[in-house]
Amino acid sequence: MTAVPNTAETQSSPRAEARRAQILNAARACFREHGFHGASIARICQAAGMSPGHIYHYFRNKEDIIAAIVEQDVARILDFHDRMRASTDLRATVRDCVRQSVISALDAGEVALKLEIVAEAARNPRIAELVRLADQRLRASFMGMMNEVGLGRGIDMQECVDTLCAMFDGLMMRGVRNPDLDAEAVIERYQRRVLELMGL
Repeated sequence: MTAVPNTAETQSSPRAEARRAQILNAARACFREHGFHGASIARICQAAGMSPGHIYHYFRNKEDIIAAIVEQDVARILDFHDRMRASTDLRATVRDCVRQSVISALDAGEVALKLEIVAEAARNPRIAELVRLADQRLRASFMGMMNEVGLGRGIDMQECVDTLCAMFDGLMMRGVRNPDLDAEAVIERYQRRVLELMGL
């Protein structure tokens, strides 16, 4: 999903990882402010304090940068699933993960970036494939986690996953339309609903 670095050094060194993070942070800011098409490589270079040649050493193009950003978001959610697998107090862990997810879904900067990626996916087949593959991975991971913690039986998994996705995807849009939402009230409602969906 991400660009293949040009050398072994760029694949594994701490310096290379720091450079990649620097580029991704700059790209995130540019995509949020200017949109996918307005955020040129030149703009990303300026924000990252690098030359175009340096950025192309790590990413072939903007699509590869988007792929890496999508992968970061996938990793964050997979971490939630891992925490649930390892939890000794699953209800408390789920409540904490829901809190963090609601806060992220109401963060104007994060939402602007995610909606920009979804909008580009509606136009760009490669981005659409990245987004769909990420969704498939997350759905499979969630279902696997539910089975591993003993909650898979007696639950319509597809309905559970689709409802959860709709809740958080929809919350991003509600936050845009109504930025005065009471976040704590939303967190409490979402915690109750997610626990119910998961059979907890």
